Amino acid sequence: MTAKNMTAAFLPGNSTVEMRTVPVPAPGYGEVLLRVKASTICGSDIRCIYHEHLGKGPEGYQGVIAGHEPCGQIVATGEGCRRFKAGDRVIVYHISGCGVCNDCRRGYMISCTSEKYRRAYGWQRDGGMAEYMVAEEKDLIALPDELSYADGAQVACGFGTVYEGLEKIGISGNHAVLITGLGPVGLATGALCRKLGAQTIIGIDVVPERMKIALDLGLCDSVLAAGDNNVAEVKGLTRGMGVERAIDCSANDAARATAIRATRKWGKIVFLGEGGRVEFNPSPDMIHDQKTLYGSWVTSTWLMEELVERLVRWNLHPADIITHRFPLERAGEAYALMASGKCGKVAVCADEELK
Repeated sequence: MTAKNMTAAFLPGNSTVEMRTVPVPAPGYGEVLLRVKASTICGSDIRCIYHEHLGKGPEGYQGVIAGHEPCGQIVATGEGCRRFKAGDRVIVYHISGCGVCNDCRRGYMISCTSEKYRRAYGWQRDGGMAEYMVAEEKDLIALPDELSYADGAQVACGFGTVYEGLEKIGISGNHAVLITGLGPVGLATGALCRKLGAQTIIGIDVVPERMKIALDLGLCDSVLAAGDNNVAEVKGLTRGMGVERAIDCSANDAARATAIRATRKWGKIVFLGEGGRVEFNPSPDMIHDQKTLYGSWVTSTWLMEELVERLVRWNLHPADIITHRFPLERAGEAYALMASGKCGKVAVCADEELK
């Protein structure tokens, strides 16, 4: 039997986590109640909420339970549920859209145009940094038995976001790939590029701990310390040509410019990192070399389902880039570590995911 009250984490915006006791929510029509098994911390939580409430619109935090990368097991369903039932293992796609706008009908609830109904978990509606959470059935992705809950939490945002971007530019054995920024999104990029067959993977970062993780896990063939000579260094590793594909996961202006300039003629670049700026010279850096630059924001529910299928096929476990796990009562430590950058992915876990 589910308890009446639960512990949940809130982010007051002063680089701390506030733990509160709140009622366990009841699922309404078309909703389910989950026992949260794993909830990972995203860089956007740190950037827009943890240190200070900076976000506006879709990134505006409204004082709800934190956490937009949850995965768990259904313990109860409300009326009107059509597919999922108690006992099912599920990932929560982290934006709940109106369901009827053009973007939602494409599966891209991230781009829902309804100001009234678009609500992101952990931003505008209660998220996964709690013992239990309510989610709408339409936002759920089935989690196969071959994947752990910690694997699923990574799919909910990070790995899903990366897969979308890589599908836009295409990755194959023909490609040398550059990844600027080796935080959790950059590490996920390396893992997926490896499975998609990239010939050579080069990473760039400023944090030694993350550079070491990328090499230790075999996600990059070469890792460079960020600096003024990065474009020349990348070309030196690619016989003077540059890479066919570049993915920016850093949101850093210099790193973004490096991603563009280190890409060879006819190459493709995708920006995944949120925020920041970039400055480049359109003619020499892009137009004359026939390069294509993409922007990519999260993913769709159907591509997330495809990714889950591929992960099982590839025997790829996103949880491998989790370097630290904490119980819910130590969520404050988890957020502080993630904010330091001296880690891979950080997860708040329960039950079997803490063992």
